[in-house]
Amino acid sequence: MTRTERDVAQLVTPLRRIVLGIHPVRMVAMAFGIAIVIGTTLLALPVSSEDGTSAPLLTCLFTATSAICVTGLAVVDTGSYWSGFGEGVLLVLIQAGGFGIMTLASLLALLIAGKLPLRMTLNVATETKSAGIGDVRGVLVRVALISLVIESVTATILTLRFLLGHDQPFGSALYHGVFHGVSAFNSAGFSLRAEGLMEYAEDPWVMLPVMTAVILGAIGFPVIIELLRHRQRRRTTGLRGWSLHLKLTLVTTAALLVAGTLLTLALEWGNSGTLGPLGVAEKALGSFFHSAMARSGGFNATDVTAMEPATLLGTCVLMFIGGGSASTAGGIKVTTFAVLGTAILAEVRGEPAAGAFRRRLAPQVLRQALTIALLGIGVVIASTIALLTLVDARFDVVLFEAVSAFGTVGLSAGLTPDLPAAGQLILIALMFIGRVGPITLASALALRERRRRYQLPEERPILG
Repeated sequence: MTRTERDVAQLVTPLRRIVLGIHPVRMVAMAFGIAIVIGTTLLALPVSSEDGTSAPLLTCLFTATSAICVTGLAVVDTGSYWSGFGEGVLLVLIQAGGFGIMTLASLLALLIAGKLPLRMTLNVATETKSAGIGDVRGVLVRVALISLVIESVTATILTLRFLLGHDQPFGSALYHGVFHGVSAFNSAGFSLRAEGLMEYAEDPWVMLPVMTAVILGAIGFPVIIELLRHRQRRRTTGLRGWSLHLKLTLVTTAALLVAGTLLTLALEWGNSGTLGPLGVAEKALGSFFHSAMARSGGFNATDVTAMEPATLLGTCVLMFIGGGSASTAGGIKVTTFAVLGTAILAEVRGEPAAGAFRRRLAPQVLRQALTIALLGIGVVIASTIALLTLVDARFDVVLFEAVSAFGTVGLSAGLTPDLPAAGQLILIALMFIGRVGPITLASALALRERRRRYQLPEERPILG
């Protein structure tokens, strides 16, 4: 070994030890942070803007964070402000953020080296919530195939519709189809049109593919993978072979979709600024679309700024709950919401333990769900108070923007583009916390679980 090689080894070895010593939970947060820095740097290049000048650093940081955290909130119009190169950067950031930084890095290592280092395996297990270390390789391949298939099918349908139904040139139709297909499955909500999808509000060939891709991306990769595994055994096992996570996710998701649709339909039926001018079928489609987008997607087919305050509040609830665990959606996740619901129901009934679908929930699961929900509420309340001190706007509008950022949804009541620099920084922090926080917090709580060899004396304080 030459002297130069020894010097390089002396520099690399300590760095390698530091990297390998980082906890997988922290590695996920660090990966998202590094990706945001890279995205900000690329968007700051003159070639990324339409006018050929360097965009303001805060604008680049906000946009990169929104893309990598698959949120969709924007301080500038995506289609007119960013060049083709800039939009390509956004597309890569959206794909990387939805797929998971650690998952993407591990897949590349698998393709190049043909094997996974143990530390990287632990990192991707943290990101994808896979059952065990031996399952990671299969999980990576399935996640990649699922993403590719759903995005390709959605992009193809949208391209054909833009080409044949809206008379767009083939190149424009293909570009818009791919961009919106990737953005939809990854629950990003970025659109190349300033008004979102409002011009397609009465076109089911655009609305339904986007909505389907968003829902599939929001239920989570573990759910999709388990459904595919049980497809061949359905005749023999039926629903009995489904895990509790699968049942809770599907049932709660369906209930929230129906509840959100009915709520939006009832509150916006006669609103001339939203659903009022539409026919009955179009009103139902628009309400269902808004209900799906409120929990993850972020696309708008109706004018959110014209919605009733009650609708905005109901939408805040859906955005805060979010989608499934290990999905492209944000929020506290539907399983957290479902677990809290079972705990409340058990307490009301006077039952000693909470459970669902003939399964008892462990006490630590209930504590983790309560911790995630309360910390999420605390973050949203603190951010809303901070924003109220910076802007002169209605409380429901400010709350809507804060919850949309935390839930990585991307719907906006029109406040985000007008926020001062401090307000934009608050939303940037909310988007990062909303995307990385629930993942790292849930994993950290699970990894810190430990047993006591003794019990403290029991005493009950007065409640209520």
